[in-house]
Amino acid sequence: MPMTVRDVMNRFVVAVEATASFTDVVTAMCRFHVGAVPVVDADRRVVGMVSDEDLLLKDLDRRLGDLLFEGPSRHRERRKAHGRTVSEIMSSPAITVTEDTPLRRAAMLMHRNRIKDLPVVDGQTGRITGVVKQSDLIRAFCRPAEDLRDDVLEVVARHSRDCAVRIEGGVVHLDGGVERRSQLCALIGEVWRVDGVVDVESSMTYETDDVGRDVSAGAPPGTGPAEGGKVR
Repeated sequence: MPMTVRDVMNRFVVAVEATASFTDVVTAMCRFHVGAVPVVDADRRVVGMVSDEDLLLKDLDRRLGDLLFEGPSRHRERRKAHGRTVSEIMSSPAITVTEDTPLRRAAMLMHRNRIKDLPVVDGQTGRITGVVKQSDLIRAFCRPAEDLRDDVLEVVARHSRDCAVRIEGGVVHLDGGVERRSQLCALIGEVWRVDGVVDVESSMTYETDDVGRDVSAGAPPGTGPAEGGKVR
């Protein structure tokens, strides 16, 4: 089963309210050694996020030329730099996940939005239940070897009855055959999506090329053009 945020999240949460002062949030972050804190309302619903980058904007250079020519992004940074309370400093609305969010989805949100922390909220109430950090997602690659192998074998069984599997250091080696090239592409793509897989090496062959074209750019390695009846 794909790992979810529930598997790696931290249920101990350092949060602040929007009325907290700049000094209050700095003190909380230093005391608990965190790089970001969720901002919550009286019902513990997440309304924003304050990161160490937001706080460091206090050191922003305030030259007159910037005031005359700054764009929307620079204007937001300047507003935060002048902020005295959390409501003036925070980024809002906050990007959140639930406990059932797959780790790959959480990783994508962090990468796309250039953030390292995500508040975890209850899907029904919006109340905070924990926090997941970028460093927590690395735990997907620390799965027991038996669990990784079981998940890979489950995937392989759905696509091929003639496939030998060997896993070394998270690298999955596949050897065998399938009837159609599309089956092979689907097999390798799904193996790639198993949590903990580092790479896929395929010596698989197919009998019929029902794709007849190169796999689109950006596909996982191993799903590229056919060579001698193989997808490498």
